[in-house]
Amino acid sequence: MSAPLPWYKHFWPWFIVVLLFIVVLKSMIALGIAIDNADSLVSDDYYKEGKAINMDLRKIKQAKNLGMQYLIEVDDQELVITQHGGPEYRAALSVSFIHPTQEEKDFKINATADGNGAYRIGLSEAISGAWNVRLESFDASWRIQQRIEIADDVEYWLN
Repeated sequence: MSAPLPWYKHFWPWFIVVLLFIVVLKSMIALGIAIDNADSLVSDDYYKEGKAINMDLRKIKQAKNLGMQYLIEVDDQELVITQHGGPEYRAALSVSFIHPTQEEKDFKINATADGNGAYRIGLSEAISGAWNVRLESFDASWRIQQRIEIADDVEYWLN
């Protein structure tokens, strides 16, 4: 009778080891992808942001009480914002464009009015699609906030 072969010369132990190695390798790859692509929509300090939302609602209500109304004209790589309601406002305007899903596309600009009262904003590239637009007075006393679907050569009313 011949002596039994050592374990490392059999097929099945190596098959099981290779399967386990593949599972560990894929788990490491999945962990790396999860760490590199962290979800930016989840807030670390949700309580503080919740309190800030209440303050934002007061600012939005103030804008409605004043009757503030703006027209945004999108033309290629330029935005023109003009006021059409409420007391005349000529100070700097804080303009934020917030993309609903891609934080890296967000931008915020402090715009000043030209001689005709229009706020002109030059863009490095044309924007399109869904955006949350926020206009806020320089002293942060009122705010207009609205979600719009941006297309080229179109006008949007914010009130």
